[in-house]
Amino acid sequence: MVVRDIFSQAWNTVKSNKLRSGITIAIIAFGIMALIGIITAIAAMNKSLQDSFATMGANSFTIRFRDINFGRGNNDVKKTSSKDLKKKKSNENKIITFDQARLFKQRFRFPARVSLSVNYRNVTVNTDKQKTNPNIMLIGVDENYLMLSGYDLELGRNFNELDVQSGKNVCIIGNSVAQTLYGDETSRAVDKIINVAGIKYRVIGVLKNKGSSSFLNADNIVLTTYNNLRRIFQVGNSSFNIGVRVNDIKLLDAAISEAKGTFRPIRNLQIEEQNNFYILKSDSIAEVFINSLGAVTTAAGFIGLITLISAAIGLMNIMLVAVNERTREIGLIKAIGGKAKSIKFQFLVESVLISLMGALFGIVLGISVGNIVGYLLHVGFVIPWAWVIAGVVTCSIVGLAAGLYPAIKASKLDPIVALRYE
Repeated sequence: MVVRDIFSQAWNTVKSNKLRSGITIAIIAFGIMALIGIITAIAAMNKSLQDSFATMGANSFTIRFRDINFGRGNNDVKKTSSKDLKKKKSNENKIITFDQARLFKQRFRFPARVSLSVNYRNVTVNTDKQKTNPNIMLIGVDENYLMLSGYDLELGRNFNELDVQSGKNVCIIGNSVAQTLYGDETSRAVDKIINVAGIKYRVIGVLKNKGSSSFLNADNIVLTTYNNLRRIFQVGNSSFNIGVRVNDIKLLDAAISEAKGTFRPIRNLQIEEQNNFYILKSDSIAEVFINSLGAVTTAAGFIGLITLISAAIGLMNIMLVAVNERTREIGLIKAIGGKAKSIKFQFLVESVLISLMGALFGIVLGISVGNIVGYLLHVGFVIPWAWVIAGVVTCSIVGLAAGLYPAIKASKLDPIVALRYE
């Protein structure tokens, strides 16, 4: 038997047993669909997160009083004794006060821009006719905040030093807030009086639409100056965030080292004490969220593996049944000179063919299902090529493993006994 005949006969055999082959293909396709679908959805989430944080700039970092990932810990922390650990715990979670943040901005002598900000809480914003949901984040900032956070003004002006120092009631609103209050005519918002958490503010600017994901809605914000928050809302117990943007990305690591050296004395840390603040680069913030999706990837792998094992068992049973059903056919092939290796190869081809068909349908369905998540997150079409290739290779191995024993059994049949089989 030539190779072409073997493949042709294997394909005809698969087609002639539509129900049996279809069930096995469906089982394999379900396992691959679950795996590829979840991985594709995670890839879409990763891309959405990276896009959300990309606007912060690769040449910037933030100083916070604690890490955003409470389980990861500080990269600078080394193994410590129980005594040192107690000492560390007493120092950590100490907020960055306004005085500390202001001192850092004054003392940081590096070619970079420094911004101070403080988050207050979610509030409701309203006019006489319209009102937002109580999910608008009120943030106190300075004149450098827009540059460091990746926001651009669509209308109006930015804060100036006089606004910051005086703490007067002026604000810049996010695009979603402006649309909620004034509809599509967001230009009407500028120079209008709105109520923010019950306090009257004059709108001096409207931000451009920054977009949102399932994780962040960057347009549901109201910005005022940090001195205004300090004067009206008493944010003394809130921690300030310090943003730093260097002029040259090549100087980023040097700027981080300089920032540590500048901020440690301000935080009253001795030489032997560890940092009680955290420095986060914009890409590392996205990485924290992305790493948190690793458990989901592992779970998807287990789901796919269990399903493929079940499919392999089912495929092996089907191939064993096929050997019994085609015993006389095998005997005839051997009687006219067919070799054992050709028979073995034919059964292996049938097994791998069924497995790869299941992989094909599973990959198409998985990518389609996973990209529904991508569509909801407003990201482009995502194909996890590495996992697609891994799925094809895995299904090929499953097909070979499932078909190996039936193929060997078929190749060892005695032609005389096989021809007499009823």
